[in-house]
Amino acid sequence: MARTKSSKPARAEQASGEEAPNPVWFKPVMFGFMLLGLAWIIVFYVSQGRLPIADLGSWNILIGFGIAFVGFLMTTRWR
Repeated sequence: MARTKSSKPARAEQASGEEAPNPVWFKPVMFGFMLLGLAWIIVFYVSQGRLPIADLGSWNILIGFGIAFVGFLMTTRWR
């Protein structure tokens, strides 16, 4: 006799609206951007504007916030 039904339930397919979970590297990169931006700003303040790039002056704050902002934007895609 041939079996018409499998003993194992069929795997439920994902609905088109659901997305797959993030890759393994996503969370470390996200937190890395946030921490790198914070570290950039802290180094700027502690070095009194001489580091990380002295020629940029106060633009270093904008760069630090920009790097951290990329990390915060990534949180919107975190599953």
